[in-house]
Amino acid sequence: MRADNFIKKTEIIKKNIFKIWISGILFLLTFPSFSAVQPTEKEVTDSYLYLLGRYLVIRQENQDVNIEKNNYNKIKYNTPGLTEFANPNLDVVYLESWVAVDKNNGVILNVPEIKDRYYTVQLLDGWGEVVANINERTYPKHPYGKFAIVLKGSNPKNIPKDALKVEVPFNKVKMLARVELKGTPDEAVRLQKRFTLEAPAGIKIEPVVNIPDFSNSKLIGADIFLKVDEVLKSYPDSMPKAPEYQKTVKKVADYMKSSDEAKKYIENIIQTKTIPEFMKKTTSYGVEKDGWVATYGAGNFGDDIVLRDSINFGGIWANTTNEAIYFGGTKDAGSNQLLNGNNTYKIVFSKDELPDLMADAFWSITLYNTPDYHVAKNALNKYNVNNMTKLNKNKDGSLTIWAGPELPKGAFRENWIPTEKGREFVLTFRLYVPKEVVRNGSWTPPAIQKIK
Repeated sequence: MRADNFIKKTEIIKKNIFKIWISGILFLLTFPSFSAVQPTEKEVTDSYLYLLGRYLVIRQENQDVNIEKNNYNKIKYNTPGLTEFANPNLDVVYLESWVAVDKNNGVILNVPEIKDRYYTVQLLDGWGEVVANINERTYPKHPYGKFAIVLKGSNPKNIPKDALKVEVPFNKVKMLARVELKGTPDEAVRLQKRFTLEAPAGIKIEPVVNIPDFSNSKLIGADIFLKVDEVLKSYPDSMPKAPEYQKTVKKVADYMKSSDEAKKYIENIIQTKTIPEFMKKTTSYGVEKDGWVATYGAGNFGDDIVLRDSINFGGIWANTTNEAIYFGGTKDAGSNQLLNGNNTYKIVFSKDELPDLMADAFWSITLYNTPDYHVAKNALNKYNVNNMTKLNKNKDGSLTIWAGPELPKGAFRENWIPTEKGREFVLTFRLYVPKEVVRNGSWTPPAIQKIK
């Protein structure tokens, strides 16, 4: 009898302990502030910067699809010389599209034959990483004709036998094609219009993720953590350390949701430290020399979240170094001060290191105001110089490029890029199909010198 009572009491104690344990778990789930662990300042910053790369691409997709109404699998043929958008390359004519595929359907891209003129069709993923370039360098045996853009691992039935498959990692990619103007814009436009897409009906297309509005001058704050699961699910990330970053992102998001005080903690770090430090890096991140910053990792960023953010922030859709290298002229080499439209600057290329000698395709130097990266307004509507500009050389064979609010005394007008007074600016030096000495960092542009 005593044994039976002991067993009954033991069972009752076990049940009560179990109830207490369950109640404790439910309490913690109901009040997450008791279970969420406060992230460190570094964890908040790294998580913010990791997510920002995706947010910047989502913002652009929303601009393209929902605001400008450029539907998926429809090509937008841009007019040469357009300057309304950020960081335009005025040496090429663009065509662009968001290409959407699914496991049952591919999209056919028709590329015309192009000779003696630079062109490439660049495909990028939802984080700004380059997936492929289609041109005579990457596909020498099939540089033009039909290309089938298909989901990786799929075998759609709508693919013609004469189409070359190009696999993409997920259901959407950004397509951006460039055709060099090369002094004959009418011919470039004729070739541009011969790029076409063929997409079957019925492709399942996910809508753009709905995120808060933000701009380059006012970046998103702690609200970047409100839709973590949806944003991360919307596109896989090829970055090797993506799983590690995403784990920390979820930790920060969980903590932020735990209380108003937790959100204030996150917001304070972002606004007072993360964003100000990032904004500084947008003009100086990379290899710095003589006022220039080189971004040798553009297009394939590895684990570098700051570089990916900087590119998506200031020059979204940058290509890989085999296709192009971008030098950002941000500072006067002498004073290390940011370039300002009130001042006049010069860049002197020696006769043995002229820009024409550093690229197999073409080069250009374009001036953009910051932080919006739009061209600097001026009465001449002149925003750049390039290999097609009739530039004047100095008597010793060197070449001087000028930037300033007025034509400098003794300067050649053709060699001058006007600045906008009162605005800070950057000079983007593009080298298309750069020489090996450029790609390996042996050669960098000459110093940007302020004229006193």
